[in-house]
Amino acid sequence: MANPLAYLDQELNELREKGLFRWPRLLEGPQEPVARYDGREVINLCSNNYLGLANHARLKAAARRAVDELGVGSGAVRTIAGNMAIHKELEEELARFKHTEATLLYQSGFTANAGTVAALLGKDDVIVSDELNHASIIDGARLSGAEKKIYPHKDVAAARRLLEASRGARRTLLITDGVFSMDGDVAPLPDLVALAEEFGAIMMVDDAHASGVMGQHGRGTVDHFRLHGRVHIQVGTLSKAFAAQGGYVAGSRTLIDYLIHRARPLLFSTSHPPSVAASALAAPGPGRARAHRTALGQHADLQTGPQRVGIQHGGQRDAHYAGCRWRRAAGHRSVRPAVHRRGVCAGDRFPHCPAREGQGPHNCDRRPHPDAPPAGA
Repeated sequence: MANPLAYLDQELNELREKGLFRWPRLLEGPQEPVARYDGREVINLCSNNYLGLANHARLKAAARRAVDELGVGSGAVRTIAGNMAIHKELEEELARFKHTEATLLYQSGFTANAGTVAALLGKDDVIVSDELNHASIIDGARLSGAEKKIYPHKDVAAARRLLEASRGARRTLLITDGVFSMDGDVAPLPDLVALAEEFGAIMMVDDAHASGVMGQHGRGTVDHFRLHGRVHIQVGTLSKAFAAQGGYVAGSRTLIDYLIHRARPLLFSTSHPPSVAASALAAPGPGRARAHRTALGQHADLQTGPQRVGIQHGGQRDAHYAGCRWRRAAGHRSVRPAVHRRGVCAGDRFPHCPAREGQGPHNCDRRPHPDAPPAGA
């Protein structure tokens, strides 16, 4: 009998032939700036542990106390029997932190984006989205059934044209990453917010990569640009700078009440273990502002250093990390093994995405948006 999954072997062999087949490196010990991967101690340049909290004593102590007092799991989805007091405490703290009426925890940042977009929009609606928005936004837009209109990266004039052409839609969502996940460049948020207000669109910002490191005390790009009260939906994460796990949506009380009834990831997935919520609660505090300044100060060294060894980066001075492009990379082959042998753990993303005609190596978020119209259309 023929194997219906035989095509997977063919595709994997193609990855091997191009030097793109890989397996996630094995971390042998805690997540630290210098860590042990695959038996070698390396400088870690590719984790999301922006503030170095993943192995922080205060967070670990909080997690241990929660396990001792509350157990290892919630045992249910929140809407049935898994809504713990510590979940509510964390949501209230996040709402104060983000200067919004309420927040809602999701099991991951991915489901926070995908579940929220899918819950709020339908087939009679339009989503206007940056071409380099995160995959979770793309998947949420597809799940919603709404019409998707994609503008070139950070092109405010193009976004305006798409909004103008969408005036007849039942409702329109304008959505962008705050800090884009590959190059570390920052969205032109003030201009986009002004557009949303002009056209009566819902304004949504995925601030996962800005959470904890931009704005006062790491409140994100909305705070950085002083746009509180003008962005309807903010998505944040606990699993990067705050070193825990999960995501959240911040906004009005009405928005959160609606998502509690309609967001499928919340309704059909077990809620956070109490230890995760406890470690996230331990992360906010006076120490965060100092860590924020330290992280941004160290980032200044990334602006010129990589160029001296043949690397171009796409980051901005406002952001805390920079995506790098290797000028001398041979074809589409991964550079990870070479830099790992030299004592550096660096990530490359393009093996997940097929190369396109006439284009260089991609990572997933640098390739053209899968729902964008063909060039010249």
